[in-house]
Amino acid sequence: MAFLTLGDGRIEYERFDADRGSDGHALVMLHEGLGSVSLWKDFPQRLAQATRRGVIVYSRPGFGKSAPVQQPRTVRYMHEEALVVLPQVLDALDVEKPILFGHSDGGSIALIHAGGSSRPVGGVVTLAPHVFVEDVSVTSIAATKVAYKTTNLREKLARHHDDVDRVFWGWNDMWLSEDFRAWNIEEYLPRIRCPILAIQGAEDEYGSMEQIRRIERAAARVEMLCLADCRHSPHRDQPQRVLEAVARWVSTLAV
Repeated sequence: MAFLTLGDGRIEYERFDADRGSDGHALVMLHEGLGSVSLWKDFPQRLAQATRRGVIVYSRPGFGKSAPVQQPRTVRYMHEEALVVLPQVLDALDVEKPILFGHSDGGSIALIHAGGSSRPVGGVVTLAPHVFVEDVSVTSIAATKVAYKTTNLREKLARHHDDVDRVFWGWNDMWLSEDFRAWNIEEYLPRIRCPILAIQGAEDEYGSMEQIRRIERAAARVEMLCLADCRHSPHRDQPQRVLEAVARWVSTLAV
């Protein structure tokens, strides 16, 4: 594990070099709303091997072992990550034209960055992203709140975060707030010029296929993949299918 400094805080990250070595066109992985470097487990290494590309994974501020975030989270927290924090991380790690690989919140962050930052992006792989708020998402997140209070979910997450309560409640409270029901990032989709691979589990408990259908309708170059027997985390539920699909898709890119 390594750390870089952004402003007054540190960001934990890990780099996985492929056979040909890491370069400015690495895959940069963006974790889910409760994720971190360690919660990806061995998937980044497998992704580097499958694609023969360098892979970089980092924990956003406040997550994992990255520095805590003092200010309360706002409705635009994913915009802030995509348009302020991510560019700083890419510059610090000398990544010039990344292929963004995002899961859930991370997938949304990847789409916002690709459509709103005006920085070069080689491609976007987005797994179970959110582009608008659905009732199914709110219902499942409300159930997660109950699980956090009544099961060992908190104990499991605490293995991956220095401040697990701040991570959990910052995510849960925001998604269950009235203000967040109007959250929507579809305005960014027509502005994305790089290729997109959008992957969704058929049994995703946090979102429907309409999420990636809207991406396909609005963005210019989209390939969709729906995985059977798969819930909200395709890289955990169907890792080999995801690796094969991403490796094939990455091989077609010009970067």
